[in-house]
Amino acid sequence: MAWKNDQVSKNETEFIAKIARECLDVQGDFVELGCYKGDTSLALAELLKNSNSDKKLWLYDSFEGLPEKAVEDNSPLGEDFKEGELLVTKRDVKERFLRSGLRVPIIKKGWFADFSDSDLPEKAAFCFLDGDFYRSIRDGLKLVENKMNKGAVLIVHDYNNPALPGVKKAVDEWVGTRGLQVLETCAIIRCK
Repeated sequence: MAWKNDQVSKNETEFIAKIARECLDVQGDFVELGCYKGDTSLALAELLKNSNSDKKLWLYDSFEGLPEKAVEDNSPLGEDFKEGELLVTKRDVKERFLRSGLRVPIIKKGWFADFSDSDLPEKAAFCFLDGDFYRSIRDGLKLVENKMNKGAVLIVHDYNNPALPGVKKAVDEWVGTRGLQVLETCAIIRCK
């Protein structure tokens, strides 16, 4: 699949796919919190298909654009990131999968804070979290923390993005003693 992502760099997309490939042998499904147009989702679905994996891909998004910012999100560089921006419908994402010939994932609509444990797969082998703002990242981390299986990897996008400082704050508060690796703007957390 040709790279077309306008929110995640080509290098980051390749890295995400590489790490996800390493998680194919870990028990659990793939989870993406914050899928926007589904660019990264399509790459993950293609990986699962090409690997003949029986893992499911689960997508979660508000499909209402960005939420309201918290104080932690304020940055002069992030003025363009406004409530309602980056709006794409659930139907748009589903149609992209149908056009691509890839299996349509399990798609759940809502804010991360509104989902419960029962809305996620029993276990996750890989999770990509792209929520842009402090509360979204904080809520997403709380949502998946008990679902990540031993050997699973969690990648949080925009960790080092100066336009979105709330992401780094939420990850730093959550990460505690867990190991943290950073590539470009992605935080990588490996579950032991």
